[in-house]
Amino acid sequence: MSTPLPSAETALLGTHQSGPNVTAIGGGAGLATTLEAVQTYAGQMSAVVTVADDGGSSGRLTAGMNIPPPGDLRKCLLALAPEPTMWSELFAHRFDRSDVAGHSLGNLMIAALADITGDLSSALRIIEDLLHCRGSVYPAALEPARLRGVIGGVEVSGQVAMARTPGEISEIKIEPDHLVANPSAVHAIRDADQIVLSCGSLFTSLVAVMLVPGIARAINQARGSLVLVLNLVTQQAETLGFAGRDHVAALAAFGGVTRPGTIVANTAPLDVPDGLAPVSIGPEDFSGWSVVQGKVAEQGADWPRHDPLALGRVLGSIAGE
Repeated sequence: MSTPLPSAETALLGTHQSGPNVTAIGGGAGLATTLEAVQTYAGQMSAVVTVADDGGSSGRLTAGMNIPPPGDLRKCLLALAPEPTMWSELFAHRFDRSDVAGHSLGNLMIAALADITGDLSSALRIIEDLLHCRGSVYPAALEPARLRGVIGGVEVSGQVAMARTPGEISEIKIEPDHLVANPSAVHAIRDADQIVLSCGSLFTSLVAVMLVPGIARAINQARGSLVLVLNLVTQQAETLGFAGRDHVAALAAFGGVTRPGTIVANTAPLDVPDGLAPVSIGPEDFSGWSVVQGKVAEQGADWPRHDPLALGRVLGSIAGE
């Protein structure tokens, strides 16, 4: 029997004591949006976040302090925090001048607390309490990592460079070689009733998490159901020309995800930016994956993005089956 879905008002309060334990995986704005959706039905929530971001404020702090990039961690913490509060506004604030121009205060707070405590995990728990987060955020590893790949026959280094380099990705790996999964991230995946692979950059956010040794194995061995939130449109450089089946194939070939699950695909109208295309779902063989379609795109958005409430209704119905 399916669990009744909460109303939008109740959903925004995040009060679902009997809801499932859900772990969402990925990075960037896509993971943050997925977490907003998960809050509409979950009783317990976790995020497992990429540690390969090397751009902007995150890249500067990672290089200077040898900590995993804080930017995607910050986005997830804010997504799990009730808003608006003064703390969440401060945490989201980004400086636009002086020596700290380009830095988010949240990134600096994560870095400062990691420096004070000597432990990034402790820093994140402190901030979760400060923001009254409705779930926990775990970096995929406890040290920074770097992506390397081959795109169009050319070797490319770094997440930003990979995201901007056009051409077919024929190889992608993560360094250093001794990198291991964060034990707390592995536990969050294995203990979940539902594991949600978030929308967002397919290779440089989602596959980047699975490349961390131990993460893909945890997904494949987990008892919970597996769901992929399919991107609404293709992405410049990374997935131009990709259909839905290509996303699933990449998860297996590059990310090591060998178990099937459920794909959530959009049927709502989209204003597609020039040069991109909707991610299509056809009658192709998805190697055991099932497909659930729904109107999950936010209407009137400046850029194609998922509607958290609509996506939450679909994810919640899948979790209740």
